[in-house]
Order: sequence, then C-alpha cells, then structure tokens
Amino acid sequence: MLLRFTKMHGLGNDFVLLDLISQDIVVRDEQIRALADRRLGIGFDQLLIVEPPGNPEIDFRYRIFNSDGMEAEQCGNGARCFLRFVRDRGLTTKTKIKLETNTGIIECKLESDGSISVNMGAPKFEPKAIPFHADKAQICHQIDVPMGITGDIEKVELTTVNIGNPHAVIFVADVEKAPVFKLGSAIEKHKCFPEGVNVGFVEVTNAGNIKLRVFERGVGETKACGTGACAAVAAGRLRGLLDDDVTVQLRGGELKVAWKGEEAPVMMNGPACRVYEGRLHI
Repeated sequence: MLLRFTKMHGLGNDFVLLDLISQDIVVRDEQIRALADRRLGIGFDQLLIVEPPGNPEIDFRYRIFNSDGMEAEQCGNGARCFLRFVRDRGLTTKTKIKLETNTGIIECKLESDGSISVNMGAPKFEPKAIPFHADKAQICHQIDVPMGITGDIEKVELTTVNIGNPHAVIFVADVEKAPVFKLGSAIEKHKCFPEGVNVGFVEVTNAGNIKLRVFERGVGETKACGTGACAAVAAGRLRGLLDDDVTVQLRGGELKVAWKGEEAPVMMNGPACRVYEGRLHI
C-alpha cells in the first residue's frame, strides 16, 4: 500500500510524521530502521505517529520511535512538529492541544508569532524516576565510565533528570571541545542506566544563556533536542547556575526554556518546520 508521510524538523532535529488516524497500518521496527537510513530510506532522527487517544478528553495519542526502531517516551522538538502537522493535515483547528504520551499528558500551544510552546511537565530528579542506580537523590553524581577498547576508566560528574525521558547532564568548559561521541556513547548504555540515557553537554555562557550538544539514546548526536534543552536548564537551575528563563543555543538554532523550580512545569518554546510530503510503499 501507499503510505502518506510528512518530513519535518525542529532546529534540525528531523522527523517523519505518520497520520494513523486516516491511514490504517502497523509499522514494524525493521521498517522503521529501513526508513531511517539516510542513504537507502528517507532519513530521520525519530518517527512520530499520530493515533486516536485512549482518553476522550485528550486530543491525540503521540508516539515516538527512535531511528533504531525502539519506542521512546518523549520528544520535545517532535511535540512542536506534531501540533503543526495535525493542523496542516486538518486533523484539528485548535491552537492548543493535549497529547497522550507513554509518560503522561503534555500540552502544546501555537503562539501568535508562529512559534510553538510546549508544557513539558515538572522534571524529576529521584534516581528511581530516571531510572538510575544510585544510593540516594542528590544534585551531582559521579560514575566510572570505561572508555573504549583500552579499558581506561574516566570519572564523570553528572546530574540526572527525567523530563519525560531520561537525561544525564554534564557541565563542560567548552562544548565544542567536549567528547560528545566518545563519552556520550559510553554513558548512553552505562550499567547505572538500566533503560539507557540521553547525554547532554552544557556550557554556561551566563545565567540566561547556555550552549548545548546532546547525544540521544538510540540515535546519536542530533542538531537539537527539546527534552535535552529542558533537562539542561533544570539541572543548571538546581545547581544555582541559571535564571528562570534561559536561551539554549543548539547546533540547529535556539530554544527558549523557562522553569521556576520546585513542582513547576518546564516550558519550552521554538519553531517547527515542514520540509516536504511524500508517499512510500509499505
């Protein structure tokens, strides 16, 4: 059958979106991996699927699959693209929608300037909420990381945050010189993180600005990561390094993130762009 899809991106973090409300199909993990191949398929960081909600008070069910075929819990950049997609496809005329995800409900809003804001909920720091193997909750943890085939051990200090999915945040002096691939790939599947983890490398420019690179679980480094930006700001606020409102500079562009602390939700604002539409044989 022919399956209609849309290619989109949020600051270079790219997606394929499928409307499985008007189309009836089950996409298998091997098909996801094939479609994600940037030489032989379409190419994307995540596949985003629109489904009917299980709760009638919610607008849509929002599902995320990484390029390795594994289902993810949350994607902030994807949520912004999701709202633009369902409006473009005529699935809703609302400017504010509620989405059902594997980890709870999030809200997206189309702003008057065309940007999209997402209420990501309150961040969680308890080790069991990450999940992360640690004796107790604290701001910073230190883990031993085996580096490559040499077996050398590097001690790494990080802050763990769950903002719909798990993040390990590392503060560095220069984000451009950070060993994102080497350290990110080692921590992503570290034994302390039984379900894997996204790894963020943060350089604090000042209390209102940071630079960020993210090695995403099941994907690798991406040009932008919405939940990674939210996790970085939450970790920086927890450590007393950042203000309530922070501009996050990623390789793909800027996100605005605000968090007032405690049980307040993290708010993220940024663009969502449609690249093209197409049809493929399944």
